[in-house]
Amino acid sequence: MELHITGDPAADKLLSDDAFALLTGMLLDQQVTMESAFAGPEKIRARLGSVDPAAIAEYDPAGFIELFKEPPAVHRFPGSMAGRVQALAETVQRDWNGDATAIWARGDPDGQDVLRRLKGLPGFGEQKAKIFLALLGKQCGLQAEGWREAAGPYGQEDAFLSVADIVDPESLRKVRASKQAAKAAAKSAKASGR
Repeated sequence: MELHITGDPAADKLLSDDAFALLTGMLLDQQVTMESAFAGPEKIRARLGSVDPAAIAEYDPAGFIELFKEPPAVHRFPGSMAGRVQALAETVQRDWNGDATAIWARGDPDGQDVLRRLKGLPGFGEQKAKIFLALLGKQCGLQAEGWREAAGPYGQEDAFLSVADIVDPESLRKVRASKQAAKAAAKSAKASGR
């Protein structure tokens, strides 16, 4: 797989080559642009020398926050997000022997199993887990039976709803347009008191 999410070749290569980096990028994808979120793992790797779950989990928490704050910041909320990344690393290290791919590969799980496993990770709610499942299926070769159904609308072909659909600048534009339309619809519904 070769992902094209961030616009930065080094960051995209890391996401393509390292499952934990990709999982971390998804975790960071909130209240920042997708490109910024998914570029975060490369910033961590450059500063820490690794995105290995054990190295991140064992790192001094205060020092890890400082690493997040270093310009350019890994995330706009360095304290809380550094803690979430370390919690994710600890979980992957403890429950999956440091191998993030085991989450979606160990024991030949079906789509619902993978979704359940993703929702069990720190910082992964229903929507984030479904988006990541769609990303695995659409761009990372996941063959789990029923993954599209488990991913809900994010699993649909040509949905252009999330990072799972970004493969080039045109698809990024389509995803941005669908997100803006969804925000406008939600704002309009709220304003009309629905």
